[in-house]
Amino acid sequence: MSATTALKKQDAVTRPTDPLRYPIAEPPAPGTVTAVAPGVFWLRMPLPFVLNHINLWLLEDGDGWTIIDCGFSTDEARGCWEKIFGQYLNGKPVTRVIVTHFHPDHIGLCDWLCQKHGVMPWMTKAEYLQAHLVHNRMGGIEPELVRDLMMRHGLDNERMKWIEAREHLYPQGVPTVPRAHRRMRDNEVITIGANQWRVVVGHGHSPEHASLYCEALGLFIAGDMLLPRISTNVSVWPAEPDADPVGDFLFSLTRYAALAAPAANTLVLPSHGLPFRGLHTRVTALHEHHRVRLDRVTAACVTPQRAVDVLPVLFDRNFDDHHLLFAMGEGIAHLNYLMHRGVLRRTVDGNGHFQFQCVV
Repeated sequence: MSATTALKKQDAVTRPTDPLRYPIAEPPAPGTVTAVAPGVFWLRMPLPFVLNHINLWLLEDGDGWTIIDCGFSTDEARGCWEKIFGQYLNGKPVTRVIVTHFHPDHIGLCDWLCQKHGVMPWMTKAEYLQAHLVHNRMGGIEPELVRDLMMRHGLDNERMKWIEAREHLYPQGVPTVPRAHRRMRDNEVITIGANQWRVVVGHGHSPEHASLYCEALGLFIAGDMLLPRISTNVSVWPAEPDADPVGDFLFSLTRYAALAAPAANTLVLPSHGLPFRGLHTRVTALHEHHRVRLDRVTAACVTPQRAVDVLPVLFDRNFDDHHLLFAMGEGIAHLNYLMHRGVLRRTVDGNGHFQFQCVV
C-alpha cells in the first residue's frame, strides 16, 4: 500500500471533541519510520522531559537523504539514529541536515549528525547564533540577568532559589554546537528530491524559526510553531525585556493560514503530537486561546498586577522551578502585548517591581 493510500484510508481518525483530523493514528516506534507522503518519513525520538518525545523528518533527496531536526543528545536517541541509518537509508548517504530552531530537542544531535555524515547544517542565522549564545550563557542568558528580570516582575527570593539552583541544561542536550552553517532565509525555496519546499520563518517561540512548506505534496513541516494539542511557548527573556513575542507569534499564525494549497487538505507535521489536518481550524483556535488569556489578564489588571500575580489567571496549575521560568516568561509576554497596544500602563511599585494596570 502506498503512503498516500494509507493516509486516505486513515483520514477518519479523530479524537473526541477534537476538530482536527489525524490521518495516522499511531506514531512510529523509536528507531523506525512511518511514511507520511511519497519520499517523506516520520521518526519519533524520546526526550527526558514531561514532554517525552519529538517528531523528526527524513526526506528522500535524489541520491541522498535530508534530515529535518535532530533530537536531544542522549545515548538512546543516538541508538535510534544508528538503527535508522542501518535499516532505512537503502545505502544512500545523508546529504543535508536542516534545523528548524535552536532549542535542544531540535539541534541537540545536529553537530554529531553533521560530523558523522560530513555535511554542514542548514539554519536561519538568528537560530544559529542563538544556539551559540545559549550554549555559552551569553547575550542575555546569564543567570544574573534572568534573576533580575524575574525579580523585577515579582518573583520572590524563595522561588528564585529554585531557578538559581537548576543546572545549565542546554549543554546536556546540545554537547557541541556546529561551528558553521548554511544560512536559510524566509521565502527561500529549497529543492529536496523532486519537490520544492518554501522556508516560512516564524517568530515568538524563538528568534527566527524555520518551517517548511511543500505545495505539491500538501505538507507543512511546522516545527514548534503549530502544535495540535498544546500551545507554543512564547516568552520574554532578558536580552529583550520589552519584547512582544505574543504579537510576533499571532502574526506568524496569519502567515501559516495564508499558505497556497487549501488549508483543509494540508497535512501539518508538528514537532510534538500527531500529524494533523485542519490548519485553519488550529490557527483559529490558537488565536482564540490567546484572546481569552489576554482578556483575563486585562480584567485582572483593573488593579495593579505583576507578572507573578497573573500566573493563576493564565494557567490552572502550579509549576516546578524549570517550568516556572517559562510560565513567568509567558506572563511577561502577555502583559507586554497589552502594554504595547495601549491597554495597560507599566509603572514601578515601591519594591522596584513592574506592575501593570488598565489605562481606562
